[in-house]
Amino acid sequence: MHVLIRSRNGLLCLFTFCLLSLFCVTVSPAAETRPNIVMILADDVSWNDLGCYGHPSIRTPNLDRLAKEGLRFDNAYLTISSCSPSRCSVITSRYPHNTGAPELHTPLPEGQVLFPQLLRDAGYYTVISGKQHMGPYALTSFDHVSKGKGPGREEDWVPILKKRPKDQPFFCWFASTDAHRAWQKSKQTQPHQPEDVVVPPYLIDSPETRKDLAQYYDEISRLDYFTGQILDELDAQGIADNTLVLFFADNGRPFPRCKTRLYDSGIKTPMMVRWPKVISPGTVTNSLVSTIDLGPTFLQVAGVKADPRMQGVSFENLFTDPKAKVRDYAFGEHNWHVFKAHERMVRSGDWLYIRNALPGQRNLCVESIDFPSGEALWERYEAGKLNKHQKDVFLKPRPREELYKVSKDPHQFENLADKPEYASELARLRTVLDQWAEQTGDTIPDNPTPDRNQRPGEPKPGEFEHREMPGDARDAQKVNQPGPVLAD
Repeated sequence: MHVLIRSRNGLLCLFTFCLLSLFCVTVSPAAETRPNIVMILADDVSWNDLGCYGHPSIRTPNLDRLAKEGLRFDNAYLTISSCSPSRCSVITSRYPHNTGAPELHTPLPEGQVLFPQLLRDAGYYTVISGKQHMGPYALTSFDHVSKGKGPGREEDWVPILKKRPKDQPFFCWFASTDAHRAWQKSKQTQPHQPEDVVVPPYLIDSPETRKDLAQYYDEISRLDYFTGQILDELDAQGIADNTLVLFFADNGRPFPRCKTRLYDSGIKTPMMVRWPKVISPGTVTNSLVSTIDLGPTFLQVAGVKADPRMQGVSFENLFTDPKAKVRDYAFGEHNWHVFKAHERMVRSGDWLYIRNALPGQRNLCVESIDFPSGEALWERYEAGKLNKHQKDVFLKPRPREELYKVSKDPHQFENLADKPEYASELARLRTVLDQWAEQTGDTIPDNPTPDRNQRPGEPKPGEFEHREMPGDARDAQKVNQPGPVLAD
């Protein structure tokens, strides 16, 4: 086939189609010049439950290696500590109340921006394997979709890397079900012992709680094993140097006062990234980042323009300057997750501010009631033997506002909102949260989703209408299209 091409001087030049095609292949960006990206997503793991964050007994040698060979984030925050809304927020780079999927199990509605699709449009081979939990629309942005294999759904990750197209850069969304309940035994690692467990001060130090935590540790170690398999495979293929590997979790550990909650035990995430071509080994950043920033960061390193609907910002500058500032504020929310909820949070420097629109109820998640550690709390509560740090899930009413200085109160036990000496800080963060709510179109629903499960000691909930996956998003018609996000 022949084509005519107009040159600079206006002359028409004749080329054959085959030669032109060869030329185009030659000058197009080589796959290896753009980084490959592997995102490893843990399920229900709190930020300090890894060795690289100082845990003395959880065995995570491969995740520790990831931190040792790359950059560890000490101030990374989720937008919500709830499974599917957290994932939908990440893939869209939008706050949960803006995605159309702000509550547990709600599918992401069509029309939302998906950063893997932007990578795919730019020539990346895109894969999702393991836990999905975002609904069918989100999966349209991936070339290869797998539910994963094995107890934690990690066993096909290395085979996927082996079989990938070798002429394209790739993006992998590898999502484990570790460490989500129910616990499953691991053949890859040795079990942890109850006597080696570190019991958080808001739980009961009992044999039941220790066994529960030890089995949670086992699941983290299984995920760690498969993370090591990925790192080894990248080395074996000779592509580790230009492959960005990032690890984080969707929400905090599945224990009382952790999962769904806006304290650091629930909303703060472990995050490490390795990219040997760019990131110096063994670096640490204290800069504030949010998981809403992941999409813009991946797009920037791939040379792809972010969509204007995205509300996050790239933190690529931290890869070469860990002291750089990315944002002044990180925002989070707590919406329906089996039980009715509406909380909002802002983290700023050393301060954490939480506002609760429904203070007249206990702040519960399923893990606060069922399972051994929750049952131990309720037994001690009914016997009147709780200490002050163990009473949080039983408070009714709850504070409408909470303010904590995190460096002096790492577990967020002492609420400073009523202390006159902190009035100016409280006023500042109230204003910041008000501005964010206005600019992102956040509102308190007139008819919030009711409880699905019965609260202990209370009547059974009425007719339950919340529609869960698979199916259409119940709140798809409520998607907000806000103006610019609050400047960070």
